[in-house]
Amino acid sequence: MNQSITYGGPVTYAGSVAAAPVVREPLHAPVAHLVRGGLTEGIHYGSVVVLAADGSVELQLGDIEAAFFPRSALKPVQAVAMLRAGLPLDGELLSLAAASHSGEERHLAGTRRILELAGLTEDDLRNVADLPFDPVVRERWVREARLPSRLAQNCSGKHAAMLMTARLNDWSLDDYLDPAHPLQQAIAEIVEDLTGQAVARVTVDGCGAPLFAVSLHGLARAAVRIVTAPPGTPEARVADAMREHAEMASGSGRDAAALMRAVPGLLTKDGFEGVQVAALPDGRAVAVKIADGADRARVPVTAAALARAGVDPAALAEFAGAPLLGGGAVVGSIRPVRALDPLMHSADC
Repeated sequence: MNQSITYGGPVTYAGSVAAAPVVREPLHAPVAHLVRGGLTEGIHYGSVVVLAADGSVELQLGDIEAAFFPRSALKPVQAVAMLRAGLPLDGELLSLAAASHSGEERHLAGTRRILELAGLTEDDLRNVADLPFDPVVRERWVREARLPSRLAQNCSGKHAAMLMTARLNDWSLDDYLDPAHPLQQAIAEIVEDLTGQAVARVTVDGCGAPLFAVSLHGLARAAVRIVTAPPGTPEARVADAMREHAEMASGSGRDAAALMRAVPGLLTKDGFEGVQVAALPDGRAVAVKIADGADRARVPVTAAALARAGVDPAALAEFAGAPLLGGGAVVGSIRPVRALDPLMHSADC
């Protein structure tokens, strides 16, 4: 599909995208084993794609071409779209615009600041009200008898940035989450631009924003487009902001922030239902979908995929997954499948 579309001012999109990924029940494969006492107690199914620096598929497990919902792993793409639409944020506030934050005070203060810059308040947000995502922060809120709020919900930074983008373009505010709204149409165009494929389906994410179905392969391509973009471009600005302010894009103690600190130059974003994407400045990338949505498999599988892509396994050791305990002693672990083991790959070669 070739097209050139301009929306309300600075948004310009021009490009060619492939057909939408096929909508089908994903053909997932085993990606991790739950091993207890030397026996396989359970199996996590999912799909994994590893891209080489030249963009070719170095490894694929499961179904990397079926349509799926990336959930919050798509937020860096949404942030790029807002920058292309004139959003003037950088640094911590831009990282927050691409965040699934923990609800810490810095996240709430940053969201308020974005709203203030737009001349708006928390009342203008249309995301759902919730308690903070971080369990420690949430527990403190409950003890203090604080109620769920739109500001505390983990997508509030993105929503504040959406409102700011809409205001700067003189677009309506009350319906900024409508898929037919100019803002969401502009975001959909950039999703197609960066993934290289048409959107297969549109639904509503947990926060209330439109959610676009692409393929796991397409999600990995989008991450590559972002981390390999020239300095100063919207893509590079998003990558720089998230890497330099990783705790604003997630939170203290969160695995995504820790992974970006552990691997120089890495950009990564997680999403609900077991989704993660990660890319390096040389174009290597991985994308993961755990079929049952389990975080206990998402983290070690992502780490194993990065090792398979050539990242030093020593830098990834802390992401191997929590040990399985029996009577307080370690009796097992989550083990990614052999195809994700770089040492087994070397032996096979």
